[in-house]
Amino acid sequence: MQNRRVVVLVAVLVSTFALPLSLTGASVALPEIGRGLNADLAGVQWVVNGYNATFASFMLATGALADLVGRRRVFAVGLVIFAGAGLLASAAGDVLLLNLLRAVAGVGAAAAATSAGAVLANTFQGRARTRAFSVFGMAIGAGLAFGPTIAGLLIDLLGWRAVFAVPALVAVAVLLLVPWLPESRQPHAGRLDWGGTVSFTVALLLLIFGFVQGPAYGWDDPRIVAAFAATVILFVAFVRVERSHPEPMFDLTLLASPRFVGICLAAATVVSVLVPLLVYLPSYLTTVVGLTPSAAGLTLVLLTAPTVALPLLAGALTRWVSASAVIVVAVLSVALGAAWATVLAPTSGPADLAGPLLVIGTGIGLSIGLLDALAIGSVPPHRAGTGAGMINTARLASETVAIAVVGAVLASTTAGRLADPGFTSGLRTVLWAMAGVAALAALTVAVLVRRDRRQRDQPGLREGAGRGL
Repeated sequence: MQNRRVVVLVAVLVSTFALPLSLTGASVALPEIGRGLNADLAGVQWVVNGYNATFASFMLATGALADLVGRRRVFAVGLVIFAGAGLLASAAGDVLLLNLLRAVAGVGAAAAATSAGAVLANTFQGRARTRAFSVFGMAIGAGLAFGPTIAGLLIDLLGWRAVFAVPALVAVAVLLLVPWLPESRQPHAGRLDWGGTVSFTVALLLLIFGFVQGPAYGWDDPRIVAAFAATVILFVAFVRVERSHPEPMFDLTLLASPRFVGICLAAATVVSVLVPLLVYLPSYLTTVVGLTPSAAGLTLVLLTAPTVALPLLAGALTRWVSASAVIVVAVLSVALGAAWATVLAPTSGPADLAGPLLVIGTGIGLSIGLLDALAIGSVPPHRAGTGAGMINTARLASETVAIAVVGAVLASTTAGRLADPGFTSGLRTVLWAMAGVAALAALTVAVLVRRDRRQRDQPGLREGAGRGL
């Protein structure tokens, strides 16, 4: 039994590291992909956006499918899809084919990620489960943190195609361990919410399409106007479907809790700063500053390393101050770092960026684990899984839209080239916008998460020994 637990932990952690690596790694490779496939900015943006959009859209649906047909089975299928699409992507000679394969890989990643967590939860109990999920969270953070560095080294040594091939080969290696994983499913698993899944996925993809292609087609182009109009219609349809479905993928009734909304807003805000910077800052460092891909990846460790090191500190801080206060300070740190980074100049190097990137990373690192605990603790125990799924969907959807919006701004300021003139001024505009949005979000979160006085002495997740903000 002990050996099986070790196999489960290794399989889950290795696959969990590879999935975010595929996102952050691809972002470092964007300039090389554009040159290698003779693609414009709109084309290469889909390398990241397509993967992230399907990853976000299918998280809840694949989780429900795993409960229905078996967690190990869905985990294996997800890995097969992810690995197959990644290997084919590494050989793609056309940017359209590459983007389609990346979207398919996102579906596989969603299936593997959601079922991996369920397999882990079914294998470990009690304190062992707590320790296993702590390491699970660190693996996700490590994939985000060191993805750019690993990708930069791979590009320098083997070329941009290795960014897709290596995570795929890692998934193939994990597949060899699948026969030793235990199978499990919910004894009374519900049915899939296909209406919600389809309407949400198509709406998100159309929204991304509008932002990505808008600078190229023109914002008044009928295709862009139709895409945004259809997005609104589909999101309205999604809300109607979720309200009427007996087991919705997105339980809208949880949004009646201001506290839960505040937590989701904080989660969405921090990733909406972090992930677009992971995607576009490497291009700035290579095309404007003149760094190699590996040096650009190493520079981003300043931004991402705190996401691995600080979650434990955040938990310790809640012994003396409220968890909500830590979250508000974390979001304010993100705002401060983004504002500080607006002093970027075309000659800015790693030393100039160290302060702003560390401040942003500190805010993200303090919030990343604490937000999940707050989200689960702010909903009734029997809805903990739904709460966790909703905050993850909010994160992924927000970061996907943020990547597209930032890309649209930079495409407009650089005439689709991601180079100066225009890249530095566009990046400053983006950073000022991030700083403003994060500051406003911090204020809004502070209001939303304030607990009612009658609830302050109730047991639960420590909010400064039962105190609110």
